[in-house]
Amino acid sequence: MAINAWLNGAIFMSAMVIALFFVRYWRHSRDTLFIYFAIAFVLEGVHRLLQAWPADDPDTPQYYLLRLLEYGLILVAIVKKNRGAGKER
Repeated sequence: MAINAWLNGAIFMSAMVIALFFVRYWRHSRDTLFIYFAIAFVLEGVHRLLQAWPADDPDTPQYYLLRLLEYGLILVAIVKKNRGAGKER
């Protein structure tokens, strides 16, 4: 069980670093794709932090809803980017 908490902590840290990179890219280009991805990775980090907490059961619906929100944000970002690119042509 301790290794799972350690790995969840490592994934949390990695997700936060990736989110910071996406924020940096967003600040440079102001492309909403990057901010959507940054928010999705922050949510992934929060998800991993909550999974490392020993008090909750990891099979509760809240965890699945959080992951659904993460992947939904990524999907919305990709769709918005593709629709926006089609209009500029």
